[in-house]
Amino acid sequence: MSTIDELLERKSIRIFEHKPIPDDIKAQLLECAFAAPTCGTQMLYSIIEVEDPVTKARLAKICQNQQFIARAPWLLVFLADSRRWYDCYELAGLDPRPPTILDMLLSYEDACYAAQNMVVAAQSIGIGSCYIGLIHSDHDEVVKMLDLDQYVIPAAVLILGYTTPRQQRRRKPARFDSRFLVFKDKYRRLSDEELKEMFVLREQDFDKVVRRIFRTKYQIGPEDGAAVLGSVGKYIYGYGANQVTRPEDHPGYIPRAYRPELAALLSGGDDDDCDVDCPPGDLR
Repeated sequence: MSTIDELLERKSIRIFEHKPIPDDIKAQLLECAFAAPTCGTQMLYSIIEVEDPVTKARLAKICQNQQFIARAPWLLVFLADSRRWYDCYELAGLDPRPPTILDMLLSYEDACYAAQNMVVAAQSIGIGSCYIGLIHSDHDEVVKMLDLDQYVIPAAVLILGYTTPRQQRRRKPARFDSRFLVFKDKYRRLSDEELKEMFVLREQDFDKVVRRIFRTKYQIGPEDGAAVLGSVGKYIYGYGANQVTRPEDHPGYIPRAYRPELAALLSGGDDDDCDVDCPPGDLR
């Protein structure tokens, strides 16, 4: 099968055969990840192989209690790593500025490129994979569990294993047609008619699908939403926290209108308090 065919056939796999991936295959897949495009050949990422059953179970719990994560034969956490090169600059006797939000984005991109290279390589040898979301929803637990640095944040969680015959036969979910995704020269907002047509061409009911995605993927309750925003804000806050004087200039700034519950969560009490790791001034 050609690379294009492999890409078109690839789908997320959550159920794997009960057999380990040999070490030599793992090493080969890691080399494929390292061969991915990277900013200035810096390879601004690190990868944690999670083997400890307790840690796998804790990660599964953080990621919406998806227990198949803990059962995955191979679990990797791809990290956006701005620390390694910062340490190199200091070791070379330079006077580097602290990493900023731009460095975070560049590292995040590098990590995602590497992860996707591994996904494609794994697909070509019969190893399925699935990206796992919500790793950012519990900053304190993840940082402690994985011993993460201030300038190192999780970019992607990837589980891999040999695909079962039934999963191989499972139909891949349809994608949207290119006319709704690809534009010439400028972005264009889709009309109401086009938005509905997107789903018609996928043989899906617009209202049914949109409401389901809204409920399960987008809209979350005030308490959970505040917690997730607070966790993400802590990751972002690690970059350039002392380089701004106004809270609205901070990369992790979220206006009060978008997070009334988060204001109290971050402060640990009244809205006027700010007794945890907040930027100078009123974060809200």
